[in-house]
Amino acid sequence: MRKLLTSIYRASLAVVISAACFQFGSARAQVPDATAGEHVTITQADIDAAASVKFHSFHVMAAGIPGARQRAETLNAESARRLAELEAERIDPDTVTPTPTATHFYPGDVVKGVKNGLLLPSAINHAVYINAPKAGAASWGDPEGYLRDLFKDQFIHLTDQYTGSTKDNYTVGKNAMATYSLYGNVIYEHELWAIVHAVARTKGYGSGTGHIYHLFLPNNMDTCFEETEECYSPDNFVAWVFCGYHDWIDFSAKGDIGLVFFTVQPYQNVDGCAVHEPTPNGKLIDSTNSTLSHEVFETITDPEPPNGFTNQLTLDEEGYEVSDECQPVTDDNGDFFIPTFPINGKKYAVQLEYSNFYHACAVQP
Repeated sequence: MRKLLTSIYRASLAVVISAACFQFGSARAQVPDATAGEHVTITQADIDAAASVKFHSFHVMAAGIPGARQRAETLNAESARRLAELEAERIDPDTVTPTPTATHFYPGDVVKGVKNGLLLPSAINHAVYINAPKAGAASWGDPEGYLRDLFKDQFIHLTDQYTGSTKDNYTVGKNAMATYSLYGNVIYEHELWAIVHAVARTKGYGSGTGHIYHLFLPNNMDTCFEETEECYSPDNFVAWVFCGYHDWIDFSAKGDIGLVFFTVQPYQNVDGCAVHEPTPNGKLIDSTNSTLSHEVFETITDPEPPNGFTNQLTLDEEGYEVSDECQPVTDDNGDFFIPTFPINGKKYAVQLEYSNFYHACAVQP
């Protein structure tokens, strides 16, 4: 598997160098430009809505620690299996036709899972800061600033080949602050569902395919899946598997808000999730942005994993999404060797994304 990832990166060098030269402009100051939002209260109704969820699936980004990639693959495969079982109960199989698979000569290429699998060709993105310290959003760097630059740059248009849209359809909307009482330092999956339900039902936000929520967890807060006890837990290596993930939920009760798409962004400035230094914006900012970027691309191209675009062509990367294929190797501390290139005229250290067009990791469509 590592050999295949290394070969993809080597094949990508020409693409990266060419694109970086094409995009590079004069450096400019990055001014935080957060869109002030609401302080959201989580109610018992939100907790009840989370408890009633039946349909959802997720896909995690493996941490850069020994054994995490294999455990992440197992976790993602189990999520896909559970979703398939649930969908078999509610979907007429005659209406779900596998997409015909063309001849592929490149083992890294991704293909769409099912004919009616969702994609997100446009969306308003909302940052949700959970139990934010006094510094607020700045405790994570400037993730909303990164998203604004990303959505103005050609980099995001790598998704065009998958969504079929070439328009500038991604924006940054209102953020939100959420306070949630924990017993200990672990927040579980269903608790995150209650938080995202509370935000999405609040006036000025919304549910459905037009919104993506990014849930930022503060330093020293772990998060785990209840059923498997697989976690983001730098303080507990036995349970630690992932750095972040994207998820979708169907709040399907009568009168509820329906589909919600979101990513979970634990604190990234820790060995095993961080980017290798030096970086142009500092380790906190670029580590946060690289994982955020990873999950944004995957949410767009595979919002209900694994029904969107995933690798179905090679055993080593079966089930990988466009960001997984370009997740780089790590140093001895588990920090990722990330390339630096300009995004909307500002240098960032973020990972590349897989392009079927180039059959390699790239920074432009």
